[in-house]
Amino acid sequence: MRRFPNREPGPAPQGPRNDWQTIRSLLPYLTTYKWRVAFALTCLIGAKVANLGVPIVMKRIVDSLASVQHLTALGRAHDAPGIVLIGGIGLLVIAYAAARLSTSLFTELRELLFAKVTESAVRQLALKVFRHLHSLSLRFHLERQTGGMSRDIERGTRGIQQLVSYSLYSILPTLVEVGLVLAFFVTKYEAYYVLVTLVAYIMFTVKVTEWRTHFRRTMNDLDSKANSRAIDSLLNYETVKYFGNEEWETRRYDENLQRYRAAAIKSQRSLSLLNFGQQTIIGIGLVFILWRATQGVMAGRLTLGDLVLINTFMLQLYIPLNFLGVVYRELKQALTDMDRMFTLLSAGREVPDAPNAQSLAVRGGEVRFENVSFAYEKARTILHGVDFTIPVGTTTAVVGHSGSGKSTLGRLLFCFYDLDRAPGGGIRIDGQDIRDVTQDSLRAAIGIVPQDTVLFNDSIYYNIAYGRPSASREEVIAAARAAHIHEFIEALPEGYDTAVGERGLKLSGGEKQRVAIARTLLKNPPILIFDEATSALDSKSERAIQHELDSIARERTTLIIAHRLSTVVHAQQIIVMDHGRIVERGTFAELLNAGGLFAQMWMLRQQRADDPDAREAALDQRDTAGV
Repeated sequence: MRRFPNREPGPAPQGPRNDWQTIRSLLPYLTTYKWRVAFALTCLIGAKVANLGVPIVMKRIVDSLASVQHLTALGRAHDAPGIVLIGGIGLLVIAYAAARLSTSLFTELRELLFAKVTESAVRQLALKVFRHLHSLSLRFHLERQTGGMSRDIERGTRGIQQLVSYSLYSILPTLVEVGLVLAFFVTKYEAYYVLVTLVAYIMFTVKVTEWRTHFRRTMNDLDSKANSRAIDSLLNYETVKYFGNEEWETRRYDENLQRYRAAAIKSQRSLSLLNFGQQTIIGIGLVFILWRATQGVMAGRLTLGDLVLINTFMLQLYIPLNFLGVVYRELKQALTDMDRMFTLLSAGREVPDAPNAQSLAVRGGEVRFENVSFAYEKARTILHGVDFTIPVGTTTAVVGHSGSGKSTLGRLLFCFYDLDRAPGGGIRIDGQDIRDVTQDSLRAAIGIVPQDTVLFNDSIYYNIAYGRPSASREEVIAAARAAHIHEFIEALPEGYDTAVGERGLKLSGGEKQRVAIARTLLKNPPILIFDEATSALDSKSERAIQHELDSIARERTTLIIAHRLSTVVHAQQIIVMDHGRIVERGTFAELLNAGGLFAQMWMLRQQRADDPDAREAALDQRDTAGV
């Protein structure tokens, strides 16, 4: 028996991820457009350099106007120096307008270039998460909460948009602008008060925002739980109505909403504290800086233009800095939202393909269960050394009481779970261990009509064509005819375009099962599994379709997992299971004559057949088998 260590489940990481881990996970989706990003960053720097020039030009204008005013007071404004000075002011006004226009032009170019990067990253990552969720094990999806998971994905994709938007549109431009302003201050003016204020602001914002992060995580958890509760209740609408538990469901939903409300209020209180602290730091810093500039003008070290320039730079520095605090909070929130989605993406596959797995080569479709043992949980073994073969083109039926392990055989054949490592154990198709082949090729070779048929909320045509999306309309209709549902569909007002509703609830159980049969027939696989395929049909409908199923089964290797014993009369081999073990096997006649568990089940079924039609059908099938 080959062993594949990488087949062990890859558990999802516990607890929140580090912010840098989340950012690193996103970077590959952004570097796909590295040249576009580089050009956009160039535009960003150009916009900030132009923006830096605006107050500098304004300083020159103010100083020039002060000089003109001085010359006017002396009566020399129309002399040659005054005329030159006035002409220079006109050029400065034009330069001021050009700087403003350049800022807007570069900003719009940057946003235009970044738009494709952002939307493409969101699309690629959303597709990857969607594809990954479909690759995870059946166990993962049985344990999941659909509503909460969908909300995690929704918040995660929105978080990506916010992260890219805030990082490239807000944080990086602000950092560039702050850097340019500080460099100018260091070279031209005293930068002491600016640096102290800046450091105090950043430290306060980071510390308080880090403290607030757990409030957001709590809100996300409670929001997902509330959404899961609502969707679960709505999906089970009929059950709620059957038991009159509308108020009960409302109270349960409200309990989650109240917890979310309490967490949201705590988050808002902490946000108010953060906002007030930021504004206090900015206000104190601005007062000290303007006081120093005023002293410089009074002492003659600075001009009025310098005072205007310093004030403008302070506004240009602190308004974006204040906005940067808001952006930093939103960025942390976006990272928190993305954390849950990337955690989903890092969840490992319980049954991955084996290294160098090859495609399944179906030569006839012989299925062999060899000493198969299996347990969903270690403490409770479901199958014990199950061993049987389904020869090519024959039908084998598996019967037994509920919980005997019948349906587990189908799940293992589809490789939804990994087999226990019993010596010599395994499942083989035409001699190939299903663990050595790709799961895509394995599942392409098997068709199943499940006991619990769930349809997509789409048209009947879509649900039948799902078996082979590339099939023509004629092929879809032919499959519907073979499943004896074409006449029913044609009688509907909208025919094949009739919507089936959520989970197919607009159709009866028998109609849904016929759609499932048609879908599997359209797939046309060499191996078939009928898991209680006619369980939702009445006796008359069952007899109408059973002959067609028998005809289809003759050309394929077929496994029938049956509860109604009348559906297995024509099987070449019947396997009787009890508590995960094979206790009897043989033909229908052989098992009845043996007087064992199958005979007891048959007699019990006959005693329950109070309906004359059901009794007649059972007797007819028994006579056909020669019993």
